[in-house]
Amino acid sequence: MAFHVFVAMPYGIKEKINFNKIYLELIKPGLESAGFEVFRADEEIRAGNIRTDMFQELLLADLVVVDLSIDNPNVWYELGVRHALRARGVIQIQCQREYMPFDVYVDRTLRYHINNGRPDPAFLENDKKALSSLALETMQSWHLRKISPVYHLLSGLNEPNWKSLHVLGTTEFWEMYTVWSNRIELARKKNRPGDILLLADEVPTYFLRLEAFYNACKALLYLNQYQLAINQIDKALQINPKDFKSRQMKGILLGRLKKFDEARLWLEDLVNDYPENAECLGLLGRVQKDEWINTWRKDELTIEKKLSIAISESALLKKAIKTYTNGFRKDPNNYYPGINAITLIFLLEHLTGEKYLNEECRMMIAVS
Repeated sequence: MAFHVFVAMPYGIKEKINFNKIYLELIKPGLESAGFEVFRADEEIRAGNIRTDMFQELLLADLVVVDLSIDNPNVWYELGVRHALRARGVIQIQCQREYMPFDVYVDRTLRYHINNGRPDPAFLENDKKALSSLALETMQSWHLRKISPVYHLLSGLNEPNWKSLHVLGTTEFWEMYTVWSNRIELARKKNRPGDILLLADEVPTYFLRLEAFYNACKALLYLNQYQLAINQIDKALQINPKDFKSRQMKGILLGRLKKFDEARLWLEDLVNDYPENAECLGLLGRVQKDEWINTWRKDELTIEKKLSIAISESALLKKAIKTYTNGFRKDPNNYYPGINAITLIFLLEHLTGEKYLNEECRMMIAVS
């Protein structure tokens, strides 16, 4: 699916510049030649409110191209809305301005050429190529820096959840999203992993591709299709290598695939990034526990041999107990690490005959 681009610019002829010609002869063909899907609010042919469509686009578009050639208040307003909603995905272009206002002067701005108020034929092809190249570079370097000065300067500010920003009066996108989500769930219930893989590539807007790959991965996990699931989560991580849920999911899947060394290293990195997160510690404890179980749970072994290996590999079990206990300390309200720590402690005592149940363990039992 193509990246979706929303163009914020003046309409008609303003200050002797024919912005409609700029859009139709330069911006739209230049971006479409690079594979982008391009939209301007006045192109909406359905009965509706242009402002409503504009707000939806500023929220969901992968990229917003803003023409700042003149001081058009609507364009400046739209740029401000995008900067407030999204940390990235903005390109500034202009043809005649000699300076940029202070708030945006540090941002890279592409200058195009005009002649008699329309794209200059002598420079048109080069200008289209420059625009398409800048757009592709912007999408490829998405995670390198925050373009919005709002998010760049307010480093602790997080983007809003797009699902909580349903623009009133817009129904088409949300109806498409609901239908798509229902099809994913139906494919999961009918045990159709092939359908899930196809649907992941048919997400109704490219903006949702990360969630599409994550949901496809989750559905495949429920079907025990771990390798197919990890292929989907890798696609999600290509879009956003820092996505917390996707990083957690990859750790889970590596463990299910019994790639314990990779899973442990992956989740240890996640714990280092989120040292206070009990859930991450719980996932790491699960991998350590499963690694211990994998050492002795083999059909060809006798009961006595399994017991012998389980005891000899009890160092792995102790690591899992330590990790689960640490997770419980971080968040006593998260019962999962506490229950697992206590269960494994009783198991360790049974195997070794040694006593590990201390005061902290009794407290975990009481709370859990």
